[in-house]
Amino acid sequence: MKKIIQLLIIILLIYVGYTGYSIWTYGQGNTEANADAAMVLGAAQWNGKPSPVFEGRLKQGIELYKEGQVDYLIVTGGASEGSVTSEGEAGRDYAIEWGIPKKDIIVEDKSMVTEENLSNAETLIEKEKITSILLVSDTFHLKRAVNLAEDKGMNAIGVPTKYSAYQSWETKIPFFMQEWLYYIADPFIQVFKD
Repeated sequence: MKKIIQLLIIILLIYVGYTGYSIWTYGQGNTEANADAAMVLGAAQWNGKPSPVFEGRLKQGIELYKEGQVDYLIVTGGASEGSVTSEGEAGRDYAIEWGIPKKDIIVEDKSMVTEENLSNAETLIEKEKITSILLVSDTFHLKRAVNLAEDKGMNAIGVPTKYSAYQSWETKIPFFMQEWLYYIADPFIQVFKD
């Protein structure tokens, strides 16, 4: 019995270590990918302007559009209580300021978390006949976000923003740990949901 427990502990440690490594490195090399649209996951807005985290994601989405890798830019995110606007609207306005035509911007403005970003955008994507997306977020968020998108049947490739606000170890480590825990816990959460 003791050997079985030791083996299970070793397997668990390997799994946890592997998931940590895969989250840390996920999406590297995907910046050259092409799709119908880039979906920028929301990350808060401050008085109608994107937060630094959201701005970093928007810059990457705008770059993908300007490089001709996508035809549409999808911006996501709702409004928290007392907000002057939604993340999606702030993202749209920012993209327009950077020269993206309004007709090529799709706004999802009801969601508050990643899974809602994807669920609400799914309807908009189907309406516009979009069949493939480049999912834009910060590196540590991408693996979980792409898994959630694929669970919904979306054809998604994760593209990490090179303009991430998470630059110092003091900001990277807590965000990485949070996403690592979410990713490890997600299969168990899904079992209880079903």
